[in-house]
Amino acid sequence: MLLAHPSGRRRCLHATAATAAAAATRSLSHSHARRRLATVAATTPGAVHHTRPVGPPNYAALFETLTAVRKTRLPPSQALTLAEKILYSHLTPTTPAAHTPIRRGDGYLKLSPDRVAMQDASAQMALLQFMLAKRPTTAVPTSIHCDHLIPAAHSADADVADSKNANAEIYDFLQHAARKYGIAFWPPGAGIIHQIVLENYAAPGTLMLGTDSHTPNAGGLGMLAIGVGGADAVDAMAGIPWELKAPSVLGIKLTGQLSGWTSPKDVILHIAGRLTVRGGTNHIIEYFGPGCETLSCTGMATICNMGAEVGATTSTFPYTQAMSAYLRATGRAAVADGADTASRAGFLSADANARYDSVIEIDLSTLEPHINGPFTPDLATPLSKFKDLVVENKWKDEIQVALIGSCTNSSYEDMRRAADLAQQAADGGLGATVSQFLVTPGSEQIRATIERDGVTATLEKASGQMLSNSCGPCIGQWKRGGSESESKSENAILSSFNRNFRSRNDGNAKTMNFLASPEIVTAMAFSGRLTFNPMTDTLPTASGREFRFKPPQPVTSLPVKGFTPGRKEYLPPPPAPRPDPSTEISVSPTSTRLQLLKPFAPWNGQEYTDVQVLGKFIGKCTTDHISAAGPWLKYKGHLENISENTLIGAHNDFTDAVNRVHDFSRGAGAAAVVGSVPEVAKRYKEAGKPWCIVASWNYGEGSAREHAALQPRYLGCGMIIAQSFARIHETNLKKQGVLPLTFVDPADYDRISLLNASSSSGIRVSTRGAVRVLNGDVVDSFEIELIVRQDGCEDIVIRVAHSLSADQIGWIRAGSALNLIAASA
Repeated sequence: MLLAHPSGRRRCLHATAATAAAAATRSLSHSHARRRLATVAATTPGAVHHTRPVGPPNYAALFETLTAVRKTRLPPSQALTLAEKILYSHLTPTTPAAHTPIRRGDGYLKLSPDRVAMQDASAQMALLQFMLAKRPTTAVPTSIHCDHLIPAAHSADADVADSKNANAEIYDFLQHAARKYGIAFWPPGAGIIHQIVLENYAAPGTLMLGTDSHTPNAGGLGMLAIGVGGADAVDAMAGIPWELKAPSVLGIKLTGQLSGWTSPKDVILHIAGRLTVRGGTNHIIEYFGPGCETLSCTGMATICNMGAEVGATTSTFPYTQAMSAYLRATGRAAVADGADTASRAGFLSADANARYDSVIEIDLSTLEPHINGPFTPDLATPLSKFKDLVVENKWKDEIQVALIGSCTNSSYEDMRRAADLAQQAADGGLGATVSQFLVTPGSEQIRATIERDGVTATLEKASGQMLSNSCGPCIGQWKRGGSESESKSENAILSSFNRNFRSRNDGNAKTMNFLASPEIVTAMAFSGRLTFNPMTDTLPTASGREFRFKPPQPVTSLPVKGFTPGRKEYLPPPPAPRPDPSTEISVSPTSTRLQLLKPFAPWNGQEYTDVQVLGKFIGKCTTDHISAAGPWLKYKGHLENISENTLIGAHNDFTDAVNRVHDFSRGAGAAAVVGSVPEVAKRYKEAGKPWCIVASWNYGEGSAREHAALQPRYLGCGMIIAQSFARIHETNLKKQGVLPLTFVDPADYDRISLLNASSSSGIRVSTRGAVRVLNGDVVDSFEIELIVRQDGCEDIVIRVAHSLSADQIGWIRAGSALNLIAASA
């Protein structure tokens, strides 16, 4: 990453620390484009010897920007957290707010990310939007990772082959777009985006955007990797400053050291239980304390990856020797050298006496393994108490399937520790697992290395089935066998995944997915029972002896023989592909998979009047409820077709049913009928009738799923009123021109109630004050009044708040952020 001074020249830093940091970048060429990443070859003994896409960050330039920000926008001598250092060193210096004081949790930051990464499902819509931006190439290094569209059905190679056939049109589109705009393309089978980013692109102290919440694990390498929607990615790809609400910083102090059965996964499972799924909203989680030095790089990545499950903007760790070792092992010695120097200069850790908005302390030495779930990742139960929970809820004491790997826990260390338990079982006479046992490597490099080192053979002897290097069961691409009755019955699975929302994995709303570490999942698979505690319980062997597992032996987090790259077709693509403007991107007008986008209409300059309340959705309403995955993934590039799944998983209070809403489109005097959300929304759209929805807490949690904002907008939704929003989703709504509002008094949510379902008009809302906000006539904190009407009832006036910045007001006025980008081309 080369960060040029606005003048086009690098300037010397006079501070000793800055001079030390500059030494790491002296050999970098001045001819590289701004923020372009240099290319280095692996030189570390035992490392992979092929070209790597990432060179050392220009820490001197980062220091310079941070120094300027300290002088102009912060109180003198203010101690900074690591998160603040990284954010402020990426501030765009030429914006009108360049000298505005920065206050945590207040106002917006204009940032220049270093890189963008996109997975294949979300990349389709991001690229369709980027095409409308009319740019010849991406302004920052960008990569596409084909990991979501591969089914888990037969075997790894067969599943990849099937995916290539079934998704040829999509892969062709992505590859042609990559060639045209100079984007690195990772083909299906190469690996999961999280793991590929960690192995190839993550660099300490840098800032990255990833479509959906699919990059935060890179915080395990001391960077800020933030999940966004495709429209946010387009900002960075188009060279437009990316806007982020200045986050608060939650500090988590780690002391002690993990031992025995406890793993890094248990750290974040425990934290999820303490914070809940919305406890980290608008916060960056920053780990600090002596316990950080005891964790492996991939262990820290696991912890950061699941920070998304508590709503955090992202998570990060201070630079440690484990990070340096991982960088060298993955062929990035030059990055490690630069980071070592920058760390000594104080850039890659918090200042002494840095202030956090709140602090949680965890003693790793006393932490117990956890199992979280079902149906939500924050229902945390210590392993010692999990049996009681099973008995109390009268769950069937059976684990049908045990799954390890995925984006969260597919490192070499994870696989080695799971294999240690499998070998213990084999040596003790247990034989194969009782539960079906599925294993997902995170990348081709991991797959090839564990195969070489005998880990794969050990897991396969225990009945482990190796899946492809892709998302598979975690994202709903699991072609689970069994009869129709079995596919609809209540059952339990145990996984090392990060999400476990209802119906997510196999489409069965009664499948309970419990989250645990790969070690716990593997050990419990040999019992096949939820009530089995591998720390204390025994299992009978064929010889009649009782067998008890020992804690998995500590293993090196890195392979002694180094990583092996695996098959040639999965080697890293060129480090900085040259764009080929002559490449044609073809989208058939009859395609059911891809559809060119049309700009949304701009705001009409008036108050929102007589907006139909389509439904009031109760309880958890995640992006899985708003835009389901699984079989719908094939329509990610076709907005009209995927809109057929809009809110089909949401429970409407007005009808007390899922995916059932009243249709008041028939006009005065006509009794309401009931239909599905997409059906009724389309009728309103055809009738030119605007509509909105009312939602509860943390609306839109889960994967970023920009489609969860695009689809309602496409169907005519102009406003959503909620008790609170998940961060990424709220931004996605604004980007697409949907006005998100929150109840000033959360209890007012209960006041919106359909009292007369037989009326011909239902509930309508109108705004008072929205025009003043969208015309920029009032301050950000100005409240809007919502007038709620229904036949035969007195009007209700409810106060609602907005969180629009000046730029975001421009998005709403223009109809979408993309409309503004296209207008500037």
